[in-house]
Amino acid sequence: MVRDPQTRSQEAESRPVPRRQPRRFWSHAVLFAACVLLVNGLFGERGLMDTIRARRAFTAAARDLDRLKRENGTLRDQARRLRDDPATIESVARGELGLMRPGEILVTIKDVK
Repeated sequence: MVRDPQTRSQEAESRPVPRRQPRRFWSHAVLFAACVLLVNGLFGERGLMDTIRARRAFTAAARDLDRLKRENGTLRDQARRLRDDPATIESVARGELGLMRPGEILVTIKDVK
């Protein structure tokens, strides 16, 4: 039984069109879930922004630690010199305490207006 093309087109028109609503709903749901995950990954707890902030804080803390180690080494060296080096002890005594050796003469110069 051979059908003519016109009969086929009428049958196609009379068939109900399949609904695409469920597929559209799921695609929108998946897109929404992906957006929520993306936003959470960027701004949420342990997200990208938090990670960047933590790395900056770590870098700043490491820089401060290096500076404090250098400063600590300098102070440790200065403390050792103040304990053991007579020239350093004499320099501090002359500068901060105003001490002199026996036989030295202290000359004070004042500005005249």
